[in-house]
Amino acid sequence: MIVHDVDLDVRPHETVGLIGPNGSGKSTLLRCVAGLRAPSTGVVRYDGEDISGWSRRQVARRIAFVEQVSHADSDLRLIDVVGLGRTPFRDPWRGPTVIDRLVIEAAVERLGLTGLEERQWSTLSGGERQRAHIARALAQQPYGILLDEPTNHLDVRHQFELMELLAGSEATVIVALHDLSLAARYCDRLVLLDGGTPVAAGTPDEVLSRDRLRSVFEMDAELGTDALGNPAVVYRSPISAAGRPTARRTAT
Repeated sequence: MIVHDVDLDVRPHETVGLIGPNGSGKSTLLRCVAGLRAPSTGVVRYDGEDISGWSRRQVARRIAFVEQVSHADSDLRLIDVVGLGRTPFRDPWRGPTVIDRLVIEAAVERLGLTGLEERQWSTLSGGERQRAHIARALAQQPYGILLDEPTNHLDVRHQFELMELLAGSEATVIVALHDLSLAARYCDRLVLLDGGTPVAAGTPDEVLSRDRLRSVFEMDAELGTDALGNPAVVYRSPISAAGRPTARRTAT
């Protein structure tokens, strides 16, 4: 049993961050919400409707999912990958419409990929590929976006731009993050998983207490603010097996 005892209600238009140590169940929970894994018990509902009997096309018309590791054919161009986001709405016997092209172009521009449209997938960097997959998700024009560690492979600038884009979008967003400062700054609510079970849920202030950071992440840390007043987690040191902060090494 990877994830259990989860009762999560996500409100329209809010950004919810899933946080927790490696192996806490964040990816598995996202895959259940995306309809890629069927829970052994319980149910996933969109607007009150059980999705267990829905086709992949029906789900994809509501929700876009960006996995932690996404693959694409190396022979495709970047614009082709982004264009896959229009598949749930396209007649298989007809090519892209004018609306499809406009939506794809807008998604490319929003992710800062203008000028790379004709590049072959195999020539793109990891960060460019990640942004292309996120642009593909935006091209679906979904009601909700699920993202599993989307800031992986992104440089600092693009991490912040992506989180601002997500937090400012009209879509309902559920995003798994390791960077607790990004989660605190851009998420309306956080769900903290440990051992496959939610141990806390609420605002960043409510969830990221010093005691929880110690017990779940084994770090002596606390939620504070940066020089500009934005929420930021301040780390002091790891917690030793004896429950004490580890000694710091100093250079001589």
